Amino acid sequence: MFPPVEQATPEGLLAIGGDLSSDRLLEAYRRGIFPWYSAGQPILWWSPDPRAVLFLDNFKISRSLQRRIRKKVYTTSFNKCFRKVVESCAAPRKKDPVGGTWITREMIGAYDQLHAMGYAHSVETWHNNKLVGGLYGLAIGRGFFGESMFSSMTDASKVALASLVMHLKQWGFAFIDCQLSSPHILSLGALEIPRSRFLNELAKALDAPDQIANWNQIAVE
Repeated sequence: MFPPVEQATPEGLLAIGGDLSSDRLLEAYRRGIFPWYSAGQPILWWSPDPRAVLFLDNFKISRSLQRRIRKKVYTTSFNKCFRKVVESCAAPRKKDPVGGTWITREMIGAYDQLHAMGYAHSVETWHNNKLVGGLYGLAIGRGFFGESMFSSMTDASKVALASLVMHLKQWGFAFIDCQLSSPHILSLGALEIPRSRFLNELAKALDAPDQIANWNQIAVE
């Protein structure tokens, strides 16, 4: 379905077009490729070099975040409201209230289908029974492919990430693919690694069977 990732442009653009069928998306992630485009554009497929990856043992928890977790300011859950998390990630941010989003309606529907198949998962953060943060992504083999996160209260998305990291470590996962680097991701312990190394790590993670599981059976914490 895709050309070799080594044919990507220096910016990481590999291919244009196609569709967001579940088979194509799963094949893309297994090859280290992901879709990223804006409404009105054709579907753009990317495989950047370097790649931002969070190896689970490298996750950094600040003292303030540790205090929030200890004091149980928030609770977390898994797959309790996947669609709402994705739509919240797609909503305009305070810093860019009129800006667009790369999470198009077409993408929401595609990841909703992957969720129904058991590949896409969400982590929710709650405060007084209100959804205040979360994240979503795909679990394939022993790799988790993070897509987006949102927060409407301080550290709410980080609490979701901390809960995800804890469970992934228990299940023997290797890493969270963060795709593109940013100061925020790097501050949490992610590394920029060459695409060649990422593909090696990906191949090892894909040696394990896909863990198609009902993550919503995890108790609220």
